[in-house]
Amino acid sequence: MLRRHWIRHTPIVPKGFIRYHVLELLSEKPMSGSEIMNEIEKKTEGRWKPSPGSIYPLLSWLQDNNYIKELPVEEGGMKRYALTDKGKTLLEEQRKIRKDFRKEAKFMPPPFLGGLWFRIPPEKTVELRKSMHRVFVAFFELGSNLEEHFSEEAIEDVRKILNETAEKLDELNKKLKGKQK
Repeated sequence: MLRRHWIRHTPIVPKGFIRYHVLELLSEKPMSGSEIMNEIEKKTEGRWKPSPGSIYPLLSWLQDNNYIKELPVEEGGMKRYALTDKGKTLLEEQRKIRKDFRKEAKFMPPPFLGGLWFRIPPEKTVELRKSMHRVFVAFFELGSNLEEHFSEEAIEDVRKILNETAEKLDELNKKLKGKQK
């Protein structure tokens, strides 16, 4: 019972994720809170939409600290926000931190797998962790290498590998679902 309670309340969005993406979106154009939520949902292909309870307090904090400013209300009465110079500086710092992290990352478990480790027999988690570690190290290194050595051929190779992997995982998911019935 305690374990389920802990899993249910474990945050699945990494710390700083929303702030970084809000700053990125506002660097593109002024937006309202609801536009930001919709754009994040769109960029995550509908997998996640931040709640008003996470966006609006963040916008208030960013405004209170002069990272963003509220623009004059236009017709329709929608408040939109834009980055200030201080906000642009914060975004550049965040981009540098993300880039450095990608280069130095050894292992970062994906947020959606957090509870999975508690349902797998302990003796099997060691094997899975080693495999996951290899995948994440390779993925982070690939990101850094693509930034430095971009080519259409490399992008096509990555796309093919990711599609093949997704197909294999989809096949396994279908097989596992079939066993449940």
